[in-house]
Amino acid sequence: MRRLREILRLSLERGLPQRAVAEALGIGTGTVSEYLGRARVAGVGWPIPVELEDDDKLETRVFGPKKEGDNGRGELDVAFVHEELRRPGVTLSLLWQEYLAANSGGYRYSQFCEHYHRYRKRLSPVMRQVHRAGEKAFVDFAGKRPSVVDPGTGEVRAVELFVGVLGASSYIYAEAVERQDLTN
Repeated sequence: MRRLREILRLSLERGLPQRAVAEALGIGTGTVSEYLGRARVAGVGWPIPVELEDDDKLETRVFGPKKEGDNGRGELDVAFVHEELRRPGVTLSLLWQEYLAANSGGYRYSQFCEHYHRYRKRLSPVMRQVHRAGEKAFVDFAGKRPSVVDPGTGEVRAVELFVGVLGASSYIYAEAVERQDLTN
């Protein structure tokens, strides 16, 4: 509700255009427009009336009453979905099918993915590392084994995929080898 209060103050008291309000608060102009429209329809202006000083009352007046529960869709545990996606061979589609089997009136696939992606945006997976050119190289074998077809015999062989990355430039080197040993 603090954001709504700031939008109303900057727009109605200060007279700033919507674009300037959006830049000042670090939000989209669409959000500013929507909040101002909802406030106009609800009859809320600046200064905010004394009876709406409580955040819950202001929220109810502008956005309507809160909807309790999950509308019969079944609870979506996005943290569990995120952990399951780390396992090999697990996809969002597979997890959605399992979710839908447990919750017949659950979210459709697009909304399931939207909820998960919204959750993922809140995570902070960034680990800043400073790399000087030529100082570090990261090497490992890929997890899944690809297959190679011998053009002469047509034989399909499973191989190991060696991957190396230079830290500063992020140049990648990959090579298929017979085994994961020191000679390869």
